[in-house]
Amino acid sequence: MDLEFVYVGDPMCSWCWGFAPVLERMQEVYDVPLRVVVGGLRPGPEAEELDDRLAGFLGHHWEQVEAASGQPFDATFLERRDGWRYDTELPATAVVTMRELNEPQTLPLHSRLQRAFYAEGIDITDPAAYPDIIAGFDVDGDKFAELLVSEDKKKLAWADFAEARSLGVAGFPTLLVRDEQEWAIVTRGYVPADNLLPALSNYLLNRYTEAGEALFCEPGTIC
Repeated sequence: MDLEFVYVGDPMCSWCWGFAPVLERMQEVYDVPLRVVVGGLRPGPEAEELDDRLAGFLGHHWEQVEAASGQPFDATFLERRDGWRYDTELPATAVVTMRELNEPQTLPLHSRLQRAFYAEGIDITDPAAYPDIIAGFDVDGDKFAELLVSEDKKKLAWADFAEARSLGVAGFPTLLVRDEQEWAIVTRGYVPADNLLPALSNYLLNRYTEAGEALFCEPGTIC
């Protein structure tokens, strides 16, 4: 059985930060691979300068995500008025770089970038922030830093953006399940774990009855 979850998100998507604990819970429950695709929220030429209008727009969404998910936010970053641009290209490149160097750590880095930006006020669009961000990850720091700013890895990030569009993904987070060549949407947008996991478990058990409990992790373990 060739089965996988495909998560399409962006490290600078606030609703994706809200969804991060749901993904962590999924990895505790299901013995099913999860592949991360970066969708490209505001990359490169689509980036916007942080001004009063954008700060107000973002702040409103951050408040909504915090209320819905309980995830922490530090809104002081929204006070910047030095020409900083909300450019999601570099964080997306960081995710695909980690995927190339140590694939199992892709989702943990995605979550670490979200926490750094939203809860700690760290500028994850700045390459200088990454030595501290990747501290503790099993990856060569110098190699990561080199690849992070390379054209090859930037192209790889844009290939992910194209894949997301080819999957019909227009917003983040989006979670899909793929069984060989068949695809199904699990959710478009944020859903709490208490709502998502029971419905997803029923779907998996109904569709893959022969696999049964093999789809699920042993209680008390993380697959």
